[in-house]
Amino acid sequence: MYPSESDQISNEDQNLEPEKNSLQLLLFVDNRHSSQKNIQEIKQYLQSLTRDYQFQLEVLEISKYPHLVEHFKLVATPALVKVNPAPQQTLAGSNLTAQLQKWWDKWQYSLRQDFNNNTAEKESILQTCLPSSELMRLSDEIFQLRQEVDNLRQQLNFKDQMLAMLVHDLRNPLTAASIAVETIELAKNQPDQEKLFRLQKQLCQQAKKQFNVMNKMISDLLETSKRTNNQLNIVPIKVNLSELCYGLINSINNKIRRKNQVLIKDIPQDLPAVYADPELIRQVLINLIENAIKYTPDQGHITISIIHKTTQKVEISIIDTGSGIPPEKKERIFDGHFRLERDINEEGYGIGLALCRQVINAHYGQIWVDDNGNQGSCFRFTLPVYL
Repeated sequence: MYPSESDQISNEDQNLEPEKNSLQLLLFVDNRHSSQKNIQEIKQYLQSLTRDYQFQLEVLEISKYPHLVEHFKLVATPALVKVNPAPQQTLAGSNLTAQLQKWWDKWQYSLRQDFNNNTAEKESILQTCLPSSELMRLSDEIFQLRQEVDNLRQQLNFKDQMLAMLVHDLRNPLTAASIAVETIELAKNQPDQEKLFRLQKQLCQQAKKQFNVMNKMISDLLETSKRTNNQLNIVPIKVNLSELCYGLINSINNKIRRKNQVLIKDIPQDLPAVYADPELIRQVLINLIENAIKYTPDQGHITISIIHKTTQKVEISIIDTGSGIPPEKKERIFDGHFRLERDINEEGYGIGLALCRQVINAHYGQIWVDDNGNQGSCFRFTLPVYL
């Protein structure tokens, strides 16, 4: 895939016969406006030279020729590559014309010396230095196909993780709704009809709420299956974090009690609202809190803390007194395929942490893990304040 004829200049433009012993140059540029200025300056300089100086110049836009950029190991643009005479030489930077003036006479001298020593090989030196047009075309196609394969692999990994997290999280509202329905069934023999009516109404509302949660999760699952990329489609609204967190706390109290753990709540009532997708943030909190419960021993402590960190950010922390995260693994635990050795046969720290990071990143926040003193972990993430 060679550049078009309009991208090539030589002293053929001056009605001169091209000679075999001409300098052969490649000018690599990007699509910035300043690149056009560099092209014009170099062209004007070359065309101002006398008839004794023979040259051929090809202008290449780097995004169209990634294989050539790799071939010549270019690290900056604009870059001027002298292909012939050997050895190859690369000039780079904004002062290409000044560098070209400095090297021109030396290049011409080496060109005459090289031509006198080996005239027979000059006819195809440019073609031998560069891949053939067909090879370049195939290389470009391979490059693009590899990118598409990587993109598809990321999409599949994302969907697998999203489906795993949603299916995992469906268990909680399903269990709560089932308990409510069973309680209604058992309360049929309640002699106090007025009390029975209030209880049934309360349990029906609770079951209805849990069914709505499951319906939203199933909708998210179906939406995920339709996505063509691994970007989350968040629907941010004004969210009261205090209400969201206390609702979650009520749903996990039984798990806390089963392990005799102590739940500490540091949630100010005067917190500003955040701008977030409540269902996705709820899933992040569920994942972090359930991991904290799982990895904290019996009678351990779990803290949910929220602070108004800046005028634009709120920071949420889930702190436990569990076994902690090794310092060298703190970044990798958010990778989709990474698990700590101790957790190979366990759920958690792998089901949802990668998704947690994607959710928080989609909200323009950050998520990370710190040590909790000498024991345990502290997962923190930030969300934007609703302004």
